[in-house]
Amino acid sequence: MINYYSPQEMGIWSGRIDDENDYESFRWHQWVKGLDLNDEDLTPFDGKLAFGILGFESDQGIELNKGRFGAAAGPSAIRKELAKLPCQFSKEVKIFDCGNVTSKYTTLEASQDELAKAVKKILDLNLFPIVLGGGHETAFGHYKGLSTFLDDKEDNKLGILNFDAHFDLRPYEKGTGTSGTMFRQISNYTREKGTEYAYYVMGIQKHSNTLALFRTADELGVNYVLGKDMISENFFDIVNNLDEYIKKEDYLYITICMDCFTSSFAPGVSAPQPLGVDPEKVILLLKHIFSTGKPMSFDIAEVSPRFDHDSVTANLASILVYTVISTLAQYTLGDENKKYIPQ
Repeated sequence: MINYYSPQEMGIWSGRIDDENDYESFRWHQWVKGLDLNDEDLTPFDGKLAFGILGFESDQGIELNKGRFGAAAGPSAIRKELAKLPCQFSKEVKIFDCGNVTSKYTTLEASQDELAKAVKKILDLNLFPIVLGGGHETAFGHYKGLSTFLDDKEDNKLGILNFDAHFDLRPYEKGTGTSGTMFRQISNYTREKGTEYAYYVMGIQKHSNTLALFRTADELGVNYVLGKDMISENFFDIVNNLDEYIKKEDYLYITICMDCFTSSFAPGVSAPQPLGVDPEKVILLLKHIFSTGKPMSFDIAEVSPRFDHDSVTANLASILVYTVISTLAQYTLGDENKKYIPQ
């Protein structure tokens, strides 16, 4: 039983309808189905490709990190934008809304543990998890769920690929993590389990991280790309270095903190970046990463609707989710999906 969890009210999935029967006219709100993770009669999906969307309604980590809170409302805002998207993938692709875990009535640590249970349940159901934060404290619970799922697998090297302006490697007291400590917590978690810690982060801003954090990153063997280098360096060199990292891992956990993007593209975040990265480059990298077949899960963190004029940030988040699903459909279903992908 997953605690602090509720199924999603499906009324949020609504929008324009061009046709009620022609699938090629469908938008996501006509295709997404609800799913209750606490339903004891659930059985694993036996089709070719399915996704499980899960919200983590938390910004406790942001408040503890002295940031601008508001990301607990992020999952709803992103869903509203996802609802409008066209179904440009085969009918073989199924999308389920698996509800939300909240930290509203408990501690952050307890809610992260429940998030871990929910992520593992989605994987047990043979669905690809897409987690909508919430603050980036989402990452610790998400990772724990993936790691637990891999415990009984022989090949279980799990790499982390993060798009972020911050390392999120700050020191913390045990049990009191924040939205700035998750990847240090994961480092300690893997050490306790005796598993590999492999962290690669792209978009790091010098002005957003102390010298101590750069030193910690070096001590932990973190691979990173500075935001300025994603603009000025040879893009093919960046991809080649990324490929060297990817080929060493059995699985990948992909996470995006929306504050990695320039604030003109993502104003509704906890820590806006006037000199962030271009979303189109991140989309190119996402397509490349997901074409490798190694990603096992994906999340987006720190969409904060209270600062999001015209839902610009939530809309960008929905496009990133769209990119992930479309790319996985293309590479999983091959020719079956081609007519749904404009060439």
